[in-house]
Amino acid sequence: MPDTVWKKCVVVAGLAVFLLSFPLLVRDAFLLRLFTEALMWIGLAITWDLIAGYIGYLNFGHGVFFGFGAYTTTILFTKANLPFALSLAIGGGVAALAALIIGWPVLRLRGAYFAIATWAFGRAIMQLALVLDVTGGPDGMRLPPFLNPHFFAYVMLALVGATYIVLWVLLERAPFGLKLKAIREDESGSLAIGLNPAKLKLQALVLSAAPAGLIGGVYAYWITFIDPSSVFGDLVTDQAVVMAVFGGLGTLIGPAIGAVFFLTFKTYFWAYLSDFQVLYLIILGVAIAACVVFLPDGIWGAVTRRQEGRRALRKGLSLNQRAAAPPAHPSAAGTSVRPSVRPRDGEEE
Repeated sequence: MPDTVWKKCVVVAGLAVFLLSFPLLVRDAFLLRLFTEALMWIGLAITWDLIAGYIGYLNFGHGVFFGFGAYTTTILFTKANLPFALSLAIGGGVAALAALIIGWPVLRLRGAYFAIATWAFGRAIMQLALVLDVTGGPDGMRLPPFLNPHFFAYVMLALVGATYIVLWVLLERAPFGLKLKAIREDESGSLAIGLNPAKLKLQALVLSAAPAGLIGGVYAYWITFIDPSSVFGDLVTDQAVVMAVFGGLGTLIGPAIGAVFFLTFKTYFWAYLSDFQVLYLIILGVAIAACVVFLPDGIWGAVTRRQEGRRALRKGLSLNQRAAAPPAHPSAAGTSVRPSVRPRDGEEE
């Protein structure tokens, strides 16, 4: 096994041990809350990146699936008295069904038309939740409190970890990811090689919606209160977009890095500069603009591009050294050299 594979295995194993042991070792409720929130945003960022990074479609209605999962889980858990696990599973299914219904007409659009349509769907669903009695209207809904932060930390960890593994297998180790990238590079050309872009895009949208719905259900039980603006609002999608773009689109590790950076900045800002809300938006806007200009591939894209440049430089230097080296002596290459022997008298050369 190559050394690079061993290093990756060691890093993954170390990260898994850290994530599994962190909730047990930490006694501070605030740090445990930050840990759970970071996992939640990592899950939302990577599921949003499935559509934006791998297909190239900017989905500004991703928060709708989060809200569907949150409200479905809450309604079934509080009004139908179903177990939380069953309510959560149904919430993920409802989010996937909503993606199937919404995606059928919307995915026929491209570019800015698709982005505007998804944003409009999100606003429409939020307005609908504000007037329906089953959702509690603008007053929202409350869930019975369950004061066990370790429970939510491990549930969120299991959910996001399973989502990450499934997406890694499908997008990085299966032909499905290559098909999505083919659509991103040339959707018309993908038809020529026998792909069905409409079907693949719909599958990707459903695949991104189901985990978002599950995360929304866990979030609702964790927070114990939801309203239309908190789960259907633009802030859910906007923050996922910022995290994915800042970390790097078209990768699974990039949105995770962006989520950690963004959440760290957000936590410190609201802890020390909570009176300057406008400044928060200004700094966020400047950071996004700077990232687009100076880091178009995000943090992870810049790191990988620099590593590739170093490898190419080392390879070029190695080739130049080989070309400049003097030719080896024939005996050094294992070639036998026949000594020159003068023929005897009467013998032919």
